[in-house]
Amino acid sequence: MKKFWFVFLCCTLIVSCKNSKSKSSSHVSLIPENTQLIIKINSTEGLENGLKNNALIQTIKNYTRIEEFSSLLIPLNKTQNNNNLIAVSKNENDSLDISFIIPISKNGISTDSITELKIDSSYVSNQNIQKFYFNNNSFYSTIIDSTLFISNKLELTKKASNKKKTDHQELETLLNTSDTKKMVSICYNHKNGNIKPIIFNDTTLNNKQFSNYTMIDSDISQNSILINGITKASDSTKSLINIFKHTIPQENQIPTITPATIDYFKSVTFDNYDIFHQNLIKHQFQDSTTTHEALQNVVEIGQIKKKGQEAIILKSIDPSHTLENLNVSYTGNEFRSVVIYELENSNSILNSFNPILKSKSLNENVITISDFIIFSDDISFLKSIISNYQNNTTLSEDVSYKNLKQDLSDESSLLIFGNSTELNAILNTNFTDDKKLNPSQFKTSAIQYVYDTNFAHVNAVFKTHKNKTRSNSVNEELNISIDADLLSKPQLIKNHTNNQMDIVVQDVNNNLYLISNTGKVFWKKQLNDKIIGDIKQIDIYKNGRLQLVFNTSKRLYVLDRNGNEVKPFPLSFNTPITQPASVFDYDKKKNYRLMITQGKSVSMYDKNGKIVTGFTYKSAQNTISSQPKHFRIGRKDYIVFAHGNKIEILDRVGRKRVTAKENISFSENEIYLYNNRFTTSNTNGELLEINQSGHVNHKNLNANSEHKIATTSKTLVVLNDNKLTIKSKTIELDFGDYTAPKIFYINDKLYITVTDLQSKRGYLFDSQAKPIANFPVYANSQLELNNIDRDNALEVITKGDNDAIIVYEIR
Repeated sequence: MKKFWFVFLCCTLIVSCKNSKSKSSSHVSLIPENTQLIIKINSTEGLENGLKNNALIQTIKNYTRIEEFSSLLIPLNKTQNNNNLIAVSKNENDSLDISFIIPISKNGISTDSITELKIDSSYVSNQNIQKFYFNNNSFYSTIIDSTLFISNKLELTKKASNKKKTDHQELETLLNTSDTKKMVSICYNHKNGNIKPIIFNDTTLNNKQFSNYTMIDSDISQNSILINGITKASDSTKSLINIFKHTIPQENQIPTITPATIDYFKSVTFDNYDIFHQNLIKHQFQDSTTTHEALQNVVEIGQIKKKGQEAIILKSIDPSHTLENLNVSYTGNEFRSVVIYELENSNSILNSFNPILKSKSLNENVITISDFIIFSDDISFLKSIISNYQNNTTLSEDVSYKNLKQDLSDESSLLIFGNSTELNAILNTNFTDDKKLNPSQFKTSAIQYVYDTNFAHVNAVFKTHKNKTRSNSVNEELNISIDADLLSKPQLIKNHTNNQMDIVVQDVNNNLYLISNTGKVFWKKQLNDKIIGDIKQIDIYKNGRLQLVFNTSKRLYVLDRNGNEVKPFPLSFNTPITQPASVFDYDKKKNYRLMITQGKSVSMYDKNGKIVTGFTYKSAQNTISSQPKHFRIGRKDYIVFAHGNKIEILDRVGRKRVTAKENISFSENEIYLYNNRFTTSNTNGELLEINQSGHVNHKNLNANSEHKIATTSKTLVVLNDNKLTIKSKTIELDFGDYTAPKIFYINDKLYITVTDLQSKRGYLFDSQAKPIANFPVYANSQLELNNIDRDNALEVITKGDNDAIIVYEIR
């Protein structure tokens, strides 16, 4: 299974390098001539967090081969530089040569700045080469044309120092195709073949050169490893990928006939058998005497395995004609109305697909189902195939396989699938330590090659799968650790690129993270201070692309999807900002207004960061104690906030629109629009409803001064001590330290959440005050609720451990 070993190798590299900032480099000419593996890191934060949380990576990271490689990795994070390349090869002594190619930034870097390195001051070189030690290994460094070159081999550093650059035109072209949005990119040179990872669980295929170069990009999350890239070989080489030249990949149909419980299948497709067969001859995998006329109508061939049982499958566009030309004979054996034939000289069929298909003798047992002709030496296995097909329990109907297919193309020239048993076999073959692997969570893994004009696309997927057969269940989908403790509760925001939801959170070092719903860290951005309140989203350019809006005490930020600052933001303020920034879109035309509160004063900005001069309100009599909000009743706009014992109700240009008839002793609750009245509560435990004439209606909530409320336009929720009242129904909870209730309206249903921070339990109720099954769940912050992915299930996100985010799925 292609290049899996290299992903693991790279993963280990990042664990060792910690915060290295590696990206693509233009210094390809400094890559040593016999380099077999080049590693390029595009998202340090994302990759580091993915590796920390990925179960499969954790399974293999302690193998001797990985540990030995890790010991050769210097701490690149200390260089504080981008665009680093790491080149790896194996020398004649079967040991690794490793080189680091690091462009020097304007601030300059040197090995002296890396405190973990021990400089050998006794070493003298007339080529300006410096020697140092790290992890008891010696390294040699030099500077060539604003590039720091480091290697564990002196001769490689000398060659670099002499500016003996190598022409890597083909390699550079491949590196330029890498996707910088993916966490890591890896380029492998098949022609320099001292490093030989085991690619397939098939000795025949592993002994063949597959291609010349392979360039892959990878994303790693807690529950998956996704790989995409290309592989290519020159037409003159004896490379296996060339057998697909001038053929068109077909949809892989073998899973529709394969039992869901198999360990492994391989599927090969083509639109024309004659072209495929001629390619096998041209590239010297078969001689011209090997042919089989019965296969003219075949468009897919495959092999499936299950616990020692095996079958070969052909898909034909004319299965009856194919069967007739195979010289089968009927012996009277049937199973569930499916005839079992006998076939002479079955090995001649296998030879027609050598080396892509290799099997033991099929012993003349043949069945046909739909467009498929299936061979096996085990009649019981054929009967199992028949039963599963008739019962509709095939692999194509399996939930975990369907989930896997979401990240693969429907058509491929070569598709290989393996369950956790097959993955275990591949890993054990690559790593010779006497250790037991347990990748059982990774129930499905697959790799596919989709041949194009002169190259093939490569896609590979490893995914965990948890059984979700029980209804009314809550499953912990993700537990995402970040680099430091959380400073804020995790929050959900919309991802406009896929109409799903992502997660934003800030850590105690004031880093802001954007994280996908699969746990991938897209980016981490250092801010000047703590974010005040929640992050909002706007569409500044009115093109469907959303930006993040938030403020700290000194700055108002607008960030794009990639974490870049949208000019002219951030705006800086000398006087501290004291409330979360308010975002108003009065007429739903995306002509946004951003209101900033500084003590007693407010300022209104447009989406270009300019002061709105037409907004006349400037300052309150007292410090503003609530975030200004915008409400619309009928055709009238209202901007509402509290200061001192006054409620300010303005129109959209800042003029007083409503004057409350009395002063208010405000509780710490927000101001809401409830039943078309401006609604909040006071320290006496009363609900206050202010109409458009300024009249204040008091309603006794029978609550203490520390009660908490939340409303929608028609629903009121009150939490008083351990009593939660939703509409008119009251639930008595255990005593604890509860967050304010939060109301969610999703799919025409209301949901209410509260979290007891003392017992670390998060509760979820419906609008009738009935608890949702299997709640409470472990939680360390307020719960956020939404449908964050492609399925119909809702998800809950919350803080877990101090440095972790938990995602639960509700079935």
